[in-house]
Amino acid sequence: MGHINNNNGGEIAVYTYVKRILKDIPGQTGFYYKRLDGSEIVAFNEDRIFYAASLIKIPILIEAFNRVRLGEMDFDKKYEVRNSDKVPSCGALAYMHDGLEVTFRDLCVLMIIHSDNTAANMLIRILGMDRINQTLIDREMYMTRLNRLLFDEEASAQGLENTAVLDELAMLFEEMHNGRLVSRKASIEMLDIFKMQRLNSKIPRLLPKGVPIAHKTGEDQGITHDIGIVYARKPFLIGFMSNNTDVVAMENAISEISRFAYKRNCF
Repeated sequence: MGHINNNNGGEIAVYTYVKRILKDIPGQTGFYYKRLDGSEIVAFNEDRIFYAASLIKIPILIEAFNRVRLGEMDFDKKYEVRNSDKVPSCGALAYMHDGLEVTFRDLCVLMIIHSDNTAANMLIRILGMDRINQTLIDREMYMTRLNRLLFDEEASAQGLENTAVLDELAMLFEEMHNGRLVSRKASIEMLDIFKMQRLNSKIPRLLPKGVPIAHKTGEDQGITHDIGIVYARKPFLIGFMSNNTDVVAMENAISEISRFAYKRNCF
């Protein structure tokens, strides 16, 4: 599905540019762009279900803050990282010694800014998969779903995959921006974590240094995603999801389109 909100010249220019940049890239691609004052909205495949990869860590973070708000969790509580917790790929915890103590807040921060898979799996076990999904349902998010731990090859072989859609994730970022996700305080704190993101080779790559960007990436074989808020003079939300793609070509396209969007919003 494609969506141009006001059908004005600016939105048509964005849609035309994005389609031209993406036209030769294989696979399935979703795009979402919204100037946060509501004056421009352009999207396509925004309601298509994609394999989530590390974007599933966004709802995990939200549930963590929700449980702290409810008094069920404490950001200062410490947890031991055992060898049995460790999974490969992104992050630092897999390389630390057995028995390392980290706080609940540490797990949240590492899961987002370094996309730490060990931290994510520990949080899933602490918070409970059903509770994370119920919070999504309570927010009327019916297609973004946590179905398995990260690097759970047995569950994956049975067809269980984590899924996400752009318009649902975009709604979460917009609610954070408006101070309405969990609480105003939690919204600010979550955005501050996303602004500390260390994986910056996509949306931020061609933007001027120092522009605040609150975002989260996702990667896997043939998969590359990035979504978040760029704090240009006119702040905007931008997101990309892709499955079965040429990852290098898609990531270059993400950077080019993000620069185009930034230039539209810095005057």
